Amino acid sequence: MEPIYITGHRNPDTDSIVAAISYAMLKNALGERAYIAARIGELSDQTEMLLQKFDFPAPKLLHTVRTQVSDLDYDTPPILSAAVSVYHAWQTIATDTAGVPTLPVTDEDGKLYGMLTPEEIAAYDMRFIKNSRIEGIPLFNLLASLDGRLIRAKADQTVVSGSLVISLPTHTGLPEISEDSVVLCGNQPDVIRYALEQKAAAVIVCESEVPEELVAADQGSTIISTPFDAYTATRLVILAVPVSRICRRENLVAFHLTDYLDDVRELTLKSRFRSYPILDEHDRVVGTLSRFHLLRPKRKRVVLVDHNELHQSIPGLEQAEILEIIDHHRLAEVETDAPVYVRNEPVGSTCTIITSMFFERGVMPSKKLAGLLAAAIVTDTIVFKSPTSTAIDRAMAERMAKIAGLSLEKLGQEIFSVSPTDGDDLESLYFTDFKQFQIAGHSIGISQITSLDTESLAEKKADFISLMEREAEQHSYDMMLLMLTDVLKEGTLLIAVGDLDSVSRALNVNFKGQAAFLPGVISRKKQIVPALSLLWG
Repeated sequence: MEPIYITGHRNPDTDSIVAAISYAMLKNALGERAYIAARIGELSDQTEMLLQKFDFPAPKLLHTVRTQVSDLDYDTPPILSAAVSVYHAWQTIATDTAGVPTLPVTDEDGKLYGMLTPEEIAAYDMRFIKNSRIEGIPLFNLLASLDGRLIRAKADQTVVSGSLVISLPTHTGLPEISEDSVVLCGNQPDVIRYALEQKAAAVIVCESEVPEELVAADQGSTIISTPFDAYTATRLVILAVPVSRICRRENLVAFHLTDYLDDVRELTLKSRFRSYPILDEHDRVVGTLSRFHLLRPKRKRVVLVDHNELHQSIPGLEQAEILEIIDHHRLAEVETDAPVYVRNEPVGSTCTIITSMFFERGVMPSKKLAGLLAAAIVTDTIVFKSPTSTAIDRAMAERMAKIAGLSLEKLGQEIFSVSPTDGDDLESLYFTDFKQFQIAGHSIGISQITSLDTESLAEKKADFISLMEREAEQHSYDMMLLMLTDVLKEGTLLIAVGDLDSVSRALNVNFKGQAAFLPGVISRKKQIVPALSLLWG
């Protein structure tokens, strides 16, 4: 079953993380076991504390949902060991129902050794017309190809080499035989005796048994019997050579399961091979792909929670299939190829919506999940003080708190008492809860840090301004804002760089040293962004 990833926005806050976890648990509880909670950024100190408190692991970290080789319906043809015979390889190709034109060849560790096509087998066969000598054919391969019985072998012999000498019963006289000969004959005791006397490298007796007295007398030759006639046996001897001798090993182009489709397409356009080996993370061969597989790849499937804007979502989203959107923000520019389920409600937390869905579907959350959902709602509504907070948020949070046996007031104090400065550098602090917005052609970055006491953060104003100016120049932001939201004061110290005039007019505030305190302003979504949107139209 292909996974379906549920992911929140970049620089995820607690609501985004908990929404992914809880919605995945709801969907899986309803019998759809493919859903996996994911994140596309690092956890904040607050979120990490809450996950530990309620005993939840962090969601899987995803860097992109770009289509990868692992998403393709690639071929899984037979894989040849470098040691097997060409005859075995040909049989494998001939019986492969998938009709894959090229087979991968691996070493003893399963790693890529080369690639083999019918053309390479044919070319080898044609070269043998002018060369009747075999070199270093493993004795095991020879026996397997000939369906042979080993009557006697030279001491410590593992390979057979020599010039082929074929003696047919219709021949008169004895052929020229030496120690460097591999003799093929039929029911010809004289020829067998002579070959053994000359200590031929090997004697292959076709369609006949070897007289016991000859076997007992011989001490120097390998003797094999085969049920095949001399002509067939000759062909089989030639094809007993290991595929390692004839497979293509130079200029191989291989791909890993984790390679991205865009890169694969580019490389296949620069080469002319019919198929390409696919390797796993240990460089072991797992299959092959051709250009055909690149035409209609399977896309990764995702559900977006707590956002619906492309620039806030996971990289590669344009290559993925969006199945659902669960959100409480404004609708933005995400486009889909097909209709999707969208649930967007004007409430203070995405987890409020998901909590409602638990009750609507008749699924009772566990005690620890109820506690986590309550914490997320309390966090995103700033203990119901945010202008985005609604009666539905409070009602859902209270129902979850009752299941979990928690006090919402005490939970809120615990959450916002977590100092955002402990162990964090300035850049980490700024980007913990950072969102990018595109408003009427203006590019805006807004960070929000919420705490019971923002005075220590306010002392870092100059450092924050330097950071924001550098980021604005590097990423072409028209303005960058930092909201230091104080829960006790129920207001925000707003620090700004860039187009201060627009911010002043939109919020009706005068900046002093690029900072201004905004009483009653604690919501980025409901108070800052709408004001700028109204100004610019």
